Amino acid sequence: MFNDRNYNRTFFSAPQSVTSFVAAFMEPFITVGVLLGVMNWFQQPVDRATMVLCLMVFALSFPGRNRFYDSRLEAGVDIVSAWLPMLMILWLCGYATSSLGYFDVHVMLAWAAATPLAQWLFMLLGRAVIRHRASVPGSRRRAIVVGAGPLGGKVARALQTIGDQPVEFVGYFDDRTDSRVLPEAVSMRLGGLRDVANYVYAHGIQEVYITLPLGSQPRIVELMETLQGTTASLYFVPDVFGISIIQGRLQDMNGVPVVGICETPFTGTNELVKRVSDIILASIILVLISPILLGLAIGVKLSSPGPIIFKQRRNGLDGEEIIVYKFRSMRTQDNGTVVKQATKGDPRITPFGAFIRKTSLDELPQFINVLQGRMSIVGPRPHAVAHNEEYRRLIKAYMVRHKVRPGITGWAQVNGYRGETETIDKMQARVEYDLEYLRNWSLGLDLQIIIRTIRLVLFDRNAY
Repeated sequence: MFNDRNYNRTFFSAPQSVTSFVAAFMEPFITVGVLLGVMNWFQQPVDRATMVLCLMVFALSFPGRNRFYDSRLEAGVDIVSAWLPMLMILWLCGYATSSLGYFDVHVMLAWAAATPLAQWLFMLLGRAVIRHRASVPGSRRRAIVVGAGPLGGKVARALQTIGDQPVEFVGYFDDRTDSRVLPEAVSMRLGGLRDVANYVYAHGIQEVYITLPLGSQPRIVELMETLQGTTASLYFVPDVFGISIIQGRLQDMNGVPVVGICETPFTGTNELVKRVSDIILASIILVLISPILLGLAIGVKLSSPGPIIFKQRRNGLDGEEIIVYKFRSMRTQDNGTVVKQATKGDPRITPFGAFIRKTSLDELPQFINVLQGRMSIVGPRPHAVAHNEEYRRLIKAYMVRHKVRPGITGWAQVNGYRGETETIDKMQARVEYDLEYLRNWSLGLDLQIIIRTIRLVLFDRNAY
């Protein structure tokens, strides 16, 4: 699952660093600011409970999403879809800790309504500032692409839509004949490689993107040496199309530049945020659903002979084997080298098992797996070890989904790939959604998936 949009996001994020930095802090500051403003409006004191709430809100909403380049409608929908799960989590925390009484109901309702509106208005203000800067003469950065092949064409198209300021793509440089370059590049070719440095110097080019294949290393070295006499920013674009890029970024390893192609999004602060949020949410949920767990355990025990909990071998983080808990829904307990997926009308499923599978109640014991550190609340769904061995040979980049902890729910499940995957194409689509989740992870995306999962559990009819 690799396209121009993903390539653009992965390798050309540097020019958007300013707006991304602003957005990271803007959303939590606005959320806390509106809370304090509403309390002042209602003449409520800012006490210790309020300060704790402010810290929780800041932690849950940081870093904020960069919505300055979304449409007004997309930004509005995204703001609301992130805000509603936040309110639900705060309510659950307040309910579990019996602290809801510390806050005035009218203040909370006003804050809940005003916050998304304030975020949307500040987003519009930011868009207006960006557009104003783009309209200022001289703000457009002039760029050229060295190499008029397919990769050069993709870079040229990407240059039109990235950055804090629009980029003026000037043209291509390539030594090859017209028949060996892109048809659309023929009329925009400005010369060969020996002409690049003089053109950059004479026309004030600010960015040079080199898209030559690695086999042209001597020419690349010679070109770089000539361009170092100019003030242009130089970028080498590796040809990584066809590779599933996961969290691609440039890193410094003791002075050695290393390009990350495929790595986990959960490193450093992200890992801490993910784990802490899992522990807090799983603990609260287990407390709230403990009566339901007891009732389901009794139902499973009375429905058919056998254990209440079905322990299945799955592959977890880095492909290591883990034990995943589920309420037993079948008369058999397949857990060997061959595991047949459940199908509609499967005779192995008990009547009570059909009910808990359809409502996903059989997955509830996995919140214990979350506390154990084996799973996460949100992540790629774990498959049986036998299925992993089968699909890893059939589906490209299948095992990349194991670079994070498996989840109780995931991006694939809320996009229609929940339940049986009876064809390779369906499993392929599920894996593509899992990889998209790894590329774009944020705490806001996790919250969005949780709220959509709740809606699916209540209304979906595809699980069995």
